[in-house]
Amino acid sequence: RIERPPTMLPLSLLSTATGNPMLIELKNGDTYNGRLVSSDTWMNVNLTEVICTSRDGDRFWKLAECYIRGNAIKYLRIPDEIIDMVRDDEVVAHGKGDKAGGRGYGRQRGRGGRVNATGGGR
Repeated sequence: RIERPPTMLPLSLLSTATGNPMLIELKNGDTYNGRLVSSDTWMNVNLTEVICTSRDGDRFWKLAECYIRGNAIKYLRIPDEIIDMVRDDEVVAHGKGDKAGGRGYGRQRGRGGRVNATGGGR
């Protein structure tokens, strides 16, 4: 049996990575190395202390800050320590054991609650 790593949401990964260094490669091949300042739900990111490398690797630019649109990102490279922090946070969040929320038969609202086999209420 193959052990699969736990899944994690990219947005939770980005929010945990705020303030840490990362490498972003764009679809056009350019790479941006910098410190993550912020991100949003469309994976748009703001970086500071950025070093941009051309697709060929022959040109470099140093930028104080930059904004990268999420739909231009090919992949993100984030330090393993950050990924481990996200896994730990998700284990704590999912390990609480409470059954609140979800689609179960909790407290019903209005008419149309669960009906048993005799046609009556619960």
